[in-house]
Amino acid sequence: MVSILVDDALLLRSFQPEDAAELFRAVEASRQHLRPWLNWVDPTTKQEHSMQFIQQSIQQLNSQEAIALGIFSEQHIIGSIGMHNWDHTLRKAMLGYWIDKAHEGRGIILKCMHRFIDFLFEKTDLNKLEIHFVPTNTRSAVVAEKLGFRTEGVLRQSHLRNGALEDIVITGLLKDEWKR
Repeated sequence: MVSILVDDALLLRSFQPEDAAELFRAVEASRQHLRPWLNWVDPTTKQEHSMQFIQQSIQQLNSQEAIALGIFSEQHIIGSIGMHNWDHTLRKAMLGYWIDKAHEGRGIILKCMHRFIDFLFEKTDLNKLEIHFVPTNTRSAVVAEKLGFRTEGVLRQSHLRNGALEDIVITGLLKDEWKR
């Protein structure tokens, strides 16, 4: 299990089976807010789907394929942060995150990402992290920029989101850039 204290009010920790109801509640409460950016929102229609995600996350953590953490504030899930597509040969992975509508715009994702990136570069053998986002997701662009990620390119019409092909912006951060 992974647990990272961000500050007095925020904790990042691995999802556990007992979190399924709370996770589903957080997704349900922000469904319209999250839907434009995340393909998994529409198929998450019941608590069992959140339980399946948690079980898959535990399995992926144990096999070192991915890390999925809940963002907890006062013991409530307000979002999630994670690392996936963990390539041990190239020593790189992709980052993803979301926050519920009620907590957006407070710098929480930026704070959590900072601590998570510290953790990943200190505790894993990763050399590179990437954030991918659609060009219209200006909030993710700002997060990547503030964390020092550099735009490496745009893959044209390489992502299917809500039935439409879209471009994907690829940003990257190297371990030695983070230390600076």
